[in-house]
Amino acid sequence: MAAAVTAAAPPNLTSLRFHGWREKPTFSISPTTLRFFRNSSRTKHLTQVLALVDEQQQQQQVSFTEEENSLVEALIGIQGRGRSASPQQLTDVERAVQALESLQGIPDPTSSSLIEGRWQLMFTTRPGTASPIQRTFVGVDFFSVFQEVFLRTNDPRVSNIVKFSDAIGELKVEAAASIKDRKRILFRFDRAAFSFKFLPFKVPYPVPFRLLGDEAKGWLDTTYLSQSGNLRISRGNKGTTFVLQKKTEPRQRLLSTISTGTGIKEAIDEFISFNENKGIGEPELQEGEWEMLWSSQEETDSWLENAANGLMGKQIVKENGQIKFVVDILLGLKFSITGTFVKSGTTTYDITMDDAAIIGGQFGYPVELESKFKLELLYSDDKIRITRGYNKIVFVHLRTDGTGQN
Repeated sequence: MAAAVTAAAPPNLTSLRFHGWREKPTFSISPTTLRFFRNSSRTKHLTQVLALVDEQQQQQQVSFTEEENSLVEALIGIQGRGRSASPQQLTDVERAVQALESLQGIPDPTSSSLIEGRWQLMFTTRPGTASPIQRTFVGVDFFSVFQEVFLRTNDPRVSNIVKFSDAIGELKVEAAASIKDRKRILFRFDRAAFSFKFLPFKVPYPVPFRLLGDEAKGWLDTTYLSQSGNLRISRGNKGTTFVLQKKTEPRQRLLSTISTGTGIKEAIDEFISFNENKGIGEPELQEGEWEMLWSSQEETDSWLENAANGLMGKQIVKENGQIKFVVDILLGLKFSITGTFVKSGTTTYDITMDDAAIIGGQFGYPVELESKFKLELLYSDDKIRITRGYNKIVFVHLRTDGTGQN
């Protein structure tokens, strides 16, 4: 290996460039430079670093066509990969799915190498005939769900994977696969096991596939495979529609991180930094209904203080400068506090909340409560809003009223 390095022509180090020096510089690396480092055992660690940088660049640069982006937009904000979707959200997704299916994408998806690899499940419909695994794990946001497709091997397989976390491990359910035609994959589940990080061996998943007969068999039609190989729509033999992606866009990655509950602050910082470089115009406090998804301080000693300062429940922003916080209490009771917002800077608003009540049906019981604080918009679009509010707490809100269009 050392001789090979000596004989190789040294790379032009000017091809390793920094674009806008920041705390976390980005790299642009020529193929010649990358091959040189990969051929050197002395730079194994640097190769790993460059591979990570290359992966991060690919994630940030992932793009979709206009029609594909319509589907991605429809998916953002849907919880439980479809389990908690509203009727309007389901309609938006189905419309976007049908639009892509009419375009066809790659004409022979089962013959394309683009179908192979690991796909992340982003959405699925939930008919009553869904598999036990789908009913048990797919709707849980805390878990990541993947599908691996490998057809060009001596042992063609399709595998469904539920990743519990990096620390815990995963469940992998495998099926022997074969290609029937240009769109359809036939499969038969034959083995499954848990792989736990804290155990040196796999734990068999207790399903007797051999005794299930035809219940262990099925097929999967790929009705759309993008030209980039990043987006796939499939329909199964049980009437289920699946939307899968190899690469996700920044908002999807942020929401996924929040769902898992680890590394959220770092993910928010990276997301905001990434969007600062895109030159997005001045953010506005958009009207609509916004559900609090996460905050850097989830609760304080006072329940009323939490509600009055937006640490709980939903925010309703109106165009006339009115804002309301609503929190479901119990047995149909709600806490509501209304107030006003006034823009005080490029990205800041002064919030005054001073009209509170406990509401039950047609009746309300006034509560003497007032809260004033400054709200800073760190990021905002039609789907997601990141702010710094009361007591410098960072909030992530998700829009819940319809499609997110004003």
